[in-house]
Amino acid sequence: MDVDPRLEPDVFARGCTSRLLLQDVTGRWGALALGALHQGPARFNALRRRVDGVSEKMLAQTLQALERDGLVVRDVQGTIPPRVEYRLTPLGTTIAERVVDLIELLEASMGDVTVAQRDYDAR
Repeated sequence: MDVDPRLEPDVFARGCTSRLLLQDVTGRWGALALGALHQGPARFNALRRRVDGVSEKMLAQTLQALERDGLVVRDVQGTIPPRVEYRLTPLGTTIAERVVDLIELLEASMGDVTVAQRDYDAR
């Protein structure tokens, strides 16, 4: 899709490519991968262990999307066997900080959420 560089990004506009970035960042695996990498660079299997429940295929796809978006760097070291490490770019770090803030807010709010869900289900 060709994008006119003079247009302002507007995630609420149907054709805005920022929606794709929003999807990559806020999708379940994207947010968790960014949050995990915010703790520091990691190898693939370490990330997979940290992001409990993600399949190898989904983590690979997620990391590829985040790399394409310029948020993650895949660093292949010339050792035998090759050692591959993932780390955040400066932009990825900025975005991951916001994602981590959201994760922490959600975790801190779970007591209120649980009460609200119980009240809703009791109706």
